[in-house]
Amino acid sequence: MKYARLAAMGISVAAGVVGALAVSPGTSAKQLLLFSAADARPLHEFLQSLSPELRKRASFSIDSPERTQWYFVPRERVGVPLLDLNDQQSELLGPVLASALSPEGLLEARGVLKHENILRRVETEAGIDATRRDPGKYYISAFGDLKAGSPWSWRFEGHHLSINVTHVPGPPDIPTIIAPVFVGANPARVLTGPQTGYRLMAAEEDLGREIITLLSDAHRKTAVINDTAPGEILTGNDPKVRSLELEGLAAADMSENEQQALRRLVDLYLGRLAPEYAKDAQARLDRAGFGKVRFAWAGPLESGQKHYYRVHGPTLLIEYDNTQNDANHIHTVYRDLDYDFGGDALRRHLSKK
Repeated sequence: MKYARLAAMGISVAAGVVGALAVSPGTSAKQLLLFSAADARPLHEFLQSLSPELRKRASFSIDSPERTQWYFVPRERVGVPLLDLNDQQSELLGPVLASALSPEGLLEARGVLKHENILRRVETEAGIDATRRDPGKYYISAFGDLKAGSPWSWRFEGHHLSINVTHVPGPPDIPTIIAPVFVGANPARVLTGPQTGYRLMAAEEDLGREIITLLSDAHRKTAVINDTAPGEILTGNDPKVRSLELEGLAAADMSENEQQALRRLVDLYLGRLAPEYAKDAQARLDRAGFGKVRFAWAGPLESGQKHYYRVHGPTLLIEYDNTQNDANHIHTVYRDLDYDFGGDALRRHLSKK
C-alpha cells in the first residue's frame, strides 16, 4: 500500500525523499551534497528507475512550454507525483533534490510537505473539503536531453513549493540556475492542535520586520511604499521574470546596521539553495553593486497585520507576501533577473539548434 511506506515524520512522502529532506541544518554541504547542481547523474538515475509509462509522463523536451508553466497553488500538474513512486524510485529522487538545495533548504522544503497535513486537519475541522491537501501530490518533471553539451532542466513542485533547476552548457557564469524558487506556508502560525505555535517560515517574516523597524524614521518613510499590502506577490507565477518598479530604500542610503540586516535577509533566501549557485548569485549581486539593492515594505508594521516586502536588486528579486487568511498565509519567491529559467543564455543556446 502506498501510504504504508509514508510514515516517517508523519507525512505522506516515501522514505527516500523523506531521507533527503529530513536533514539537520548542522549537516555540512560536503556531507549532504554528493552531487553538484550541474551533475546530471542523479536525475538520469532517477529517470532510468521509472517504468516506461512513468518516464514518459515525467519527460518533456527542453523547449516545451510546460517548462515555464509553474504554479504554487493546489491543481493538476504534469510529471510524476510522489504517490506514484515506489521505494527505490523515491530513494533515487532524494539526491536530485539534494543537488539543488542546501541542508537548510531541504529542511524548509520538508516542512512545506509536512504542512499539507496540518492544513488538511485545519480545513477539515472547519468543515472544508480538504482532500486536495496531500503531501503525496508533489510532482517531478524533467526537460531536455541529459547528454553532454545539451541543456536540461527539472522541476519539483506542489502546493506552496516550486523548485526550478536549469542547466545551460557553455558561456553562463554558472552552468546551472536554481530559479525561480517559491516557498509558502499556510498557516504561517499554527493556531490549533498539537503543533500550536509552530511557524514554518518564521525567519522570513521576522527578518523582514526587523529591517523595517530598525530603519530610522526618515529611512522608513522611503522604504514604506504603501500603507496597504497587495493581496499577492506582484510577479505571481510569471513564466518570464520581469523587473518591478524600483521603489523603496536603497542599501547605499542605509546605515551600516541597516545594510547588515538587509544582507542577512538576502542570505536567508540564497541560503536555501545549493552552495555553488548561492555563492555565484551573491558574487553577481556584489559585482552589480549591493548599494543598488532596494528594500520596500507595504502594510502596517505590527505583527499579525497584512504586510508585504520585496528585495529588488540588479540581479535578483525577492518577494514576500502575508495577507491571506487574516495575515496567516505566507508566499515567497526568489527570481534570478540574469538567468531565471536559464534566461537569455538558454535562449541563445536553443536558437543555435
